[in-house]
Amino acid sequence: MTHILHRQIGHSYPTATTARGVMIRDSTGKEYIDASGGAAVSCLGHSHPDVLSAMHQQLDQLAYAHTSFFTSQTAEELADELVAHAPEGLSRVFYVSGGSEAVEAALKLARQYFVERGQLQRRFIIARRQSYHGVTLGALAIGGREWQRKPFGPLLIETHHVSPVYEYRGKRADEAAEAYGARLAEELESKIDELSGKNVIAFVAETVVGATLGAVPAVPGYFRRVREICDRHGILLILDEVMCGMGRTGTLHACEQEGISPDIIAIAKGLGGGYAPIGALLIEEKIFNILAEDSGAFLHSHTYMGHPLACAAALAVQRVIRRDKLLENVRRQGDYLARRLNERFGNHPFVGDLRGRGLLRGIEIVSDRGTKEPFDPSYKLHARIKHEAMTRGLMVYPMGGTVDGMRGDHVLLAPPFIIDSGVIDAIVERLGDAIDAAVACTAVDKDDLPLSNHGSS
Repeated sequence: MTHILHRQIGHSYPTATTARGVMIRDSTGKEYIDASGGAAVSCLGHSHPDVLSAMHQQLDQLAYAHTSFFTSQTAEELADELVAHAPEGLSRVFYVSGGSEAVEAALKLARQYFVERGQLQRRFIIARRQSYHGVTLGALAIGGREWQRKPFGPLLIETHHVSPVYEYRGKRADEAAEAYGARLAEELESKIDELSGKNVIAFVAETVVGATLGAVPAVPGYFRRVREICDRHGILLILDEVMCGMGRTGTLHACEQEGISPDIIAIAKGLGGGYAPIGALLIEEKIFNILAEDSGAFLHSHTYMGHPLACAAALAVQRVIRRDKLLENVRRQGDYLARRLNERFGNHPFVGDLRGRGLLRGIEIVSDRGTKEPFDPSYKLHARIKHEAMTRGLMVYPMGGTVDGMRGDHVLLAPPFIIDSGVIDAIVERLGDAIDAAVACTAVDKDDLPLSNHGSS
């Protein structure tokens, strides 16, 4: 019997015992290819010697010092590293311990920025449906997972949502991609006008939508229009790159491919690669200056922010990525992964869409390719796929509710940046077998279904 409140009560989880590279081994000796990096976290794979060495060295010198008394050399060096390669204008770093904390801090920082400018009326946040920003109350409020928001509705701040960029289902047949993006940008501007721009704090979006939609990038020009709209109304643009950032899509920051810089960007996951809990905000200088000139402090803090061990791990991760030119490998192997997925699933009767960038790839499962009709949610197909994949020694990240929070299934792939073509071949073949087996089960019965895989990032 376990005394842990696990993600799924009553589910029996294998016990992970060792891990190296792209493989994890459980207590029975079975090995699994980590094709999802856990939840798009393990960008360098497991047990990278350079990261372990840096962590050991840090522990020998300093394990912890509270940031109300001290800074640390590793925290300062990591901030220097992050700012040196940040999008234009982002010159300050605020540390947290993960993605939800980063988004929560971004919301509070944005509100404080306007308070200290004397614009106390600004209170609204606009975000997008079918998004995921975390499970803390502020992050949950702006997120678009309705099944996850509903039980906590009375506790959530008022937020407003517009349509996601979901080209597979949202773009009209007679509409060019750029026109579709322009239409969605106009929807955002209409929402701002409805609320009155002077009352809006920020627009928050995932640059590439991660777990909820399954690796959905924006169409060309969308984010440039969004940036212009935010600037015109004096609204902050907050990009959530907790999953898609820090190299996952082939550039260090996903917004580089959109040709824009946000006012605040939230990062985590690939920042520390899973070696220690860490996240951060990268902040525009104008925001920092307002706080510096007025209160002199961000009215928000955590006990473990700037933890020396976590910063040492993250600094080592980032240095390895740069030294070993792993962003080049993300682009190269991402192209290969896309090609192999298309070869295996391009004509699959139950695969409606293949999408993504770099080593963040999504596969949307449908019951009918022609109509794009999803499977009946009662089949819990995403959970079946996860079960079949684990049986075959493969870790992937399936999710349900893709279409509208209730219907639809997809599989997310986010393998480590160190991946090679041989492992990609194995991933695609095992995943193909797992999807085929899971779909076959739906034709037999609905009984004895696996537990739902509605899980957070």
